[in-house]
Amino acid sequence: MLRALALTLAVGGLALAGGPVDFTPQGTQPGLQVGMEGPQNCSYCHKGNDSLELEFMPHSSWSGSMMANAARDPLFWAALDVANHDLPGVGDYCLRCHTPAAWLAGRVHKDGAGGFVNGQNGCRLLGDHNDPDFTSNDYAGVTCHLCHRLMPGGPGGQPGFIGNGDLWVDDALECNGYYGPCRRGPYRYPQAGIDPPPHGWAQSAYHTGSEVCGSCHDVSTPITSVGPLRTLILNDGTNTGIPYPIERTFSEWRQSDYADVIFEDGFDAPPPLARGATCQECHMRVSNDPLAKACQQNPNGSRTGDLPVHEFAGANAWVPGLIKGEYGGEAGLDRDAELDRTVLRAQEMLTALSASLEMVLDPFLPAGQVLTARIKVENRAGHKLPTGYGEGRRMWLEVRARDGNGQLLWESGAYDGATGVLTEDAQVKIYEVQQGIWNPASGQCEIATSSGRKLFHFVLNDCVRRDNRIPPFGFRGGADLEIRPVGYLYPETSPGSGRLVNYDLTTYSIPVPLGTPLPVQVTAKLRFQIASKEYLEFLRDQAALNAFPSENALCAGDRPPLSTGPRTLSRGQYMFSLWSNPAYGKSPPVDMVTSSASTSR
Repeated sequence: MLRALALTLAVGGLALAGGPVDFTPQGTQPGLQVGMEGPQNCSYCHKGNDSLELEFMPHSSWSGSMMANAARDPLFWAALDVANHDLPGVGDYCLRCHTPAAWLAGRVHKDGAGGFVNGQNGCRLLGDHNDPDFTSNDYAGVTCHLCHRLMPGGPGGQPGFIGNGDLWVDDALECNGYYGPCRRGPYRYPQAGIDPPPHGWAQSAYHTGSEVCGSCHDVSTPITSVGPLRTLILNDGTNTGIPYPIERTFSEWRQSDYADVIFEDGFDAPPPLARGATCQECHMRVSNDPLAKACQQNPNGSRTGDLPVHEFAGANAWVPGLIKGEYGGEAGLDRDAELDRTVLRAQEMLTALSASLEMVLDPFLPAGQVLTARIKVENRAGHKLPTGYGEGRRMWLEVRARDGNGQLLWESGAYDGATGVLTEDAQVKIYEVQQGIWNPASGQCEIATSSGRKLFHFVLNDCVRRDNRIPPFGFRGGADLEIRPVGYLYPETSPGSGRLVNYDLTTYSIPVPLGTPLPVQVTAKLRFQIASKEYLEFLRDQAALNAFPSENALCAGDRPPLSTGPRTLSRGQYMFSLWSNPAYGKSPPVDMVTSSASTSR
């Protein structure tokens, strides 16, 4: 049973026992003197005009990404309803990252003038899911103007923040003679063949480093105006007082040898990248297209080999397809090719860059014995594998043994694509983080109900039952309470090195009955899934249990009815209907890498 909230909540979510509490007190606050421009304004110069330019032009590559579609993601909206129910008003903290332009404009909770608008459920947003990305559409996600106005510190010399979208945004009225703040990026103008842009600009070293990514890609419990909402409780019951670490992708990278560190003599650079590899080097690959340019006013080829592509490729190969199917087409977003490319790039990241797999079969005696398979999974990413948002996200080994006639003899980690069920057999290896809620009565980190149904109460979690995700190369975070493995051992590369290995070894015992035709072939697949059946069922069941209304009913009186999305369903029921739709494949796993071996007889 979930323990009661430690804080007494009042209407609107920001008034807790003891007085008003702000979930988002850090960084630039709502009420900008220069509002955020919509990405459509940027598209006039930075969008590709044909299929070749779509591959590298900044607006084109961004528009299919999950950055651009963070406020269209139906999985996010289903989770937001649960979060707001568990902790009324906490949507202020969630929407700050997913629609920062709306948040800064005062359409989420704080209006920028000392008042409140009660839009933590998203009902005060402008526009619709399938509207063009004009300034009047808040579903445009993480926008061009936001990222290119980011500052490493505050206007009064305040230090920068890592995590939770606690951003400092330039709000100056003038830049180089142009109205409004500078557009900041890695370049200085003029350059050979490239004139200065027709707007204010400033060269920014901040935009070349991983810290600009870390400002959003470390996520903690809300750090309210009176301190952290949740603190990390260890599995022995110790309350560390540390703000609860929900996601730590940036910190995982920073504690690896992919960060900018000096290697020891004879210490190999992390494959497949050189030392000092930033987030951008993996997630914003440089275009070598002979036509590459950043702006339609620039000549073709002016950025060949010097243009980070704004595709922000990650591991999410499923949700972009949902957005295309629900909101795409010429009458909708009109970016189907861009969304398709995002799916392909995510698949490439998973299959070509993230992991390697090796398998060795021990010497095999005649049938009637046990065949031993030893499998090594190596993490080739710059952070844990998998990383990021942990709810429903998992990676596992599917191992199958077939006899000499090709008949299935044994398997572990079997997945049924028709039902979405992963069989958790006795030998299955699943890589995931299991976050939960500490129960002082049982002395355990609760991650499931008494009947075994998994729980995903994002904002209430305060403990980690288990984290066996594979560390990155040179990982030095083995003693760091926020990012260390939990309930699983990764040894040091050598005694006293302080670095954990970036691979996992698993041994499987495969029974081979008498009379089995030989040889036996064993095949292992490393599979990744962005959202499990259990997670989708949880979101659906929470919506039904708590009688969450349909989106149009929820937002009645706050805005005109939407024409897309969960108009007549709750967000959780709508998300489950998408998962159940055969066209979308129940969040199909991506086969990352495969390895096979056979017995000699």
